[in-house]
Amino acid sequence: MTRSVFEEIKNLTTEARNPKTENIDKKSIGEILYLINDEDSQVPAAVRQEIPFIEKAVELVVRAFNSGGRLFYVGAGTSGRLGVLDASECPPTFGVPPEMVQGMIAGGHSALTRPQEGAEDKYAMGQSDLLSRGVTNNDVVCGIAASRRTPYVIGAIDKAREISAKTIYVTCNPRQEMNIKVDVAICPVVGPEVIMGSTRMKAGTATKLILNMITTASMIRIGKVYGNMMVDLQMTSKKLEERSKRIVMMITGISYAEAADVLERAGGHVKTAIVMIMANVSKEEAQRRIRAADGFVRQALSLE
Repeated sequence: MTRSVFEEIKNLTTEARNPKTENIDKKSIGEILYLINDEDSQVPAAVRQEIPFIEKAVELVVRAFNSGGRLFYVGAGTSGRLGVLDASECPPTFGVPPEMVQGMIAGGHSALTRPQEGAEDKYAMGQSDLLSRGVTNNDVVCGIAASRRTPYVIGAIDKAREISAKTIYVTCNPRQEMNIKVDVAICPVVGPEVIMGSTRMKAGTATKLILNMITTASMIRIGKVYGNMMVDLQMTSKKLEERSKRIVMMITGISYAEAADVLERAGGHVKTAIVMIMANVSKEEAQRRIRAADGFVRQALSLE
C-alpha cells in the first residue's frame, strides 16, 4: 500500500522539486522572500486560464441555489480548511443561511486547528460524512484536492455522483491527468512549490482564489449584490452595522443619521432600506417589490 502511494505521488506536479528554489536554504531572508513572491506571482495567470471551467462551475451552483439546493466543499488539510473558510464567510457577507454553503474537512471540526493527516486516507469516511449532511440530487459537491488523489475527497465525490448531485473538482495538477469523473474539473497548474510538496503555498493560494470566485459570482447572480456592494450582509457586529449604514448612504445619498433611522425601520435589512428610500415606499411595499424581483435590487426599483 505504502509503495503504491509512493508511485502515485512521485510524478505529480504538486510534488515536484522546484529548480528555481533548490538552494533556498542558502539565501538571505530578503532573497527567500523574493523567491516566494516570484513564484506566487504565477498563480493569478494559472487561475485565469481556468475561467471557462470556473464559469461552468458557477452555472451549476447558481442553478442549485435557485432551486433551493446547496454547495458543499469537501477537502482534507489545507484544502479542507480553505473550503470551510469560504463557506463560513458567506452568511455574514451575503446574508445567506449557514446551511447554503457548507465546508467538510477530513477529521471533522478538530482538523481545522490540529492536523488530522491520516483522515485524508479514509475513502469510506468521505462517503459517510457526505451522507450525514443529507446531500440530495439538488445539491452541488465540490471536491478540493491539490494532489487530486485524496481518498476522502474521492469518496465524497463518488457518493455525490451516486446520489446524482452535481460535482466539481478543484486540483492543481494538469487536466490531462484528471481521472475522476465529475461534471466540471478546475485545474490551475501553478507548478512545483517553493518548498517541495507544500501545497499550502501556491496551490493553496490558487484554491482560495477559485473558491472566492465561485461563491462571489454565484451570489452576484442570485441578487446578493447591487453595483459592487454587498446589500444582504448581516449586521452582526459593529463593523458590519456601520458598513450597512455607509452602503445605504453611498447608494442613496442620505445622511448618516437618516441611514441609521431607515435601517432601523427596515429591520436592519440593507436591501429593504435602499428600496424604501429610492422608491419612496413603505417597508412592506419595499419587501413586496424585493420578493417580486427575486431579491434583485435593480429590478425591485423598476417595479410599480
